[in-house]
Amino acid sequence: MQYYPAYLELRGHPCVVIGGGEIAERKVATLIEAGARVTVVSPRLTPGLTALAETHEVMHHARVYRRGDLAGAWLAYAATDDDTVHAAIAAEAAEARVFLNVVDRPRLCSFIVPAIVRRDPVAIAVSTGGASPALAKRLARELDETVGAEWGRAAQVLGKLRARLADVDLPTRARIFAALADTPLVSALRAGDTARVDALLTEHVGTPTTLADLEMDRANGFVRRGDAR
Repeated sequence: MQYYPAYLELRGHPCVVIGGGEIAERKVATLIEAGARVTVVSPRLTPGLTALAETHEVMHHARVYRRGDLAGAWLAYAATDDDTVHAAIAAEAAEARVFLNVVDRPRLCSFIVPAIVRRDPVAIAVSTGGASPALAKRLARELDETVGAEWGRAAQVLGKLRARLADVDLPTRARIFAALADTPLVSALRAGDTARVDALLTEHVGTPTTLADLEMDRANGFVRRGDAR
């Protein structure tokens, strides 16, 4: 099966996790991180999920799944140990047009979850199309060892620059960003050579432009060589 890769905007949207074990807790954590409004359906919860329910970070229905639990949800996870329940959840999800991931049951899923390597705001998703999650995790570990924080910093710089150049015509902006992406910008950030970063920005923007102009400072991890503390 060929899956369509996408990143979802879930802030403020209702999502449902059915199950209260460790796997369910991990799914809840990623949904909360994305800003979703999360409901957990399970008679029992891990200590971590219990804490989230007690602080009202998630809504908890202390019972087993029943039809209707997916009403209004944008997406859902099923992480129980009962395949009969999983089948019922999948049937409701199909009828209600709710995207569903049933943990370790690809045939019941309408979406699968990739392994993720994060260098915020950069996120690299790795998937084998459900063929081997273990292989996807192995590749993600390799990327985690080779893709450094400089890639996230480069994205932060270019994001700030995009806002600064919002009034510049599209062809010019496209030329500037293409040029910067192909320059030693990432290498300069990796080395902590902020003087070189400033020079590259000025060269390609065409007017004096520095990290300070873009309000990128030590708080963002931009430290000059020899200035680390």
